[in-house]
Amino acid sequence: QVQLVQSGGGLVQPGGSLRLSCAASGSIRSINGMAWYRQVPENERELVAQISSGGATNYADSVKGRFTISRDNAKNTVYLQMVSLKPEDTAVYYCNADIQRLDYYRMIGWGEGTLVTVSS
Repeated sequence: QVQLVQSGGGLVQPGGSLRLSCAASGSIRSINGMAWYRQVPENERELVAQISSGGATNYADSVKGRFTISRDNAKNTVYLQMVSLKPEDTAVYYCNADIQRLDYYRMIGWGEGTLVTVSS
């Protein structure tokens, strides 16, 4: 059994900052790529940022220069530091991880989602 548990999020004013965390636990052998997605009602889930096991990163154009993804491999945790937040960043944010379990089964795990609201 593998779980991804998210923390962080909430209400912040425009221009403010938030940090999201996502910790994977359970029968994990290794974790390859990790990522953050977001979704607003009636829209598809979109990729916000991704990070490889080696630390290479990729960002959606809309968040470049404002969001930073990082990971702590020892803790099986991925972070999303968000600064200069805009109302259009309001969404439910989901973490995602490409996991190899102890039984060598490969799976894609998702966090439960956390709401980020940017509003004055």
